[in-house]
Parts: sequence; C-alpha cells; structure tokens
Amino acid sequence: EDVPSQTFDNKDYFCGKETLPVYESIFTEEGETIRKIAIEIEKPPQIEIHVWTIRKGILRHFYVEKLSKREFEGLPYFKLITRTTLSQWKIFSEGEAQISQMCESRVCRTELEDLVKVLYLEKSEKGHC
Repeated sequence: EDVPSQTFDNKDYFCGKETLPVYESIFTEEGETIRKIAIEIEKPPQIEIHVWTIRKGILRHFYVEKLSKREFEGLPYFKLITRTTLSQWKIFSEGEAQISQMCESRVCRTELEDLVKVLYLEKSEKGHC
C-alpha cells in the first residue's frame, strides 16, 4: 500500500498531536505589568487571551477575553513564543485558575513564570511517543 504523504498545512505535530501557536505580550504602565498569553484555537476559530495584571509581584487582576483571528491580527505587541498541545493548554488554564486565587494576597512571580513554562513542549519527548 502507498503511504500517503504527510502534509501538515504549516502546522507542527508533536507526538501525533496537533500543536497550537501561543503568543505573549508584556508591557508595563504606571507600576503595573500587564502580561497577556494568547492561544489560537481552531474550533471555533478564535484567539483566547489570558490577561494578568501584576503590581509589585502580586496578581491584581486576571481575566480571559476571546477575539476573532481578524481582531487579533490588528493588535500590536504580540509575539509568537511557542506552540503547545491542547492538553498542555488545559493544564495551563487549570493552574492559572489556582494561581489567580492563591496569588491575590501574596507575591507570585515565580509561580506565574513556572506556569508559562508548562506551554513549552519538551523536544526530547518527540522520540518517546
């Protein structure tokens, strides 16, 4: 039998799982850091943006907004930081919910950094599928 050639339509695959692009935007104004983590979701086609407002290391405000791809393309400052799987994004979202409660009253800079690292896929795992 012929093995069909694999065409990925410019999408990367990780252990047979489709990966989704993750973007980040960080800017500081009036002593606050606003960090946005965005993921491009296929179904429904939209961008989910998780917005963290951090003041003196304390997570002051957290919310999620959803935009169309067209609206997102018009936004400045976002840069592609990695690609991740849907399962890793789920872990990120669940961890984010826990951190948003935990970090209302204490400094959580390292927790937020560690949470973002969840989105990065380990290249070494590719051979262990």
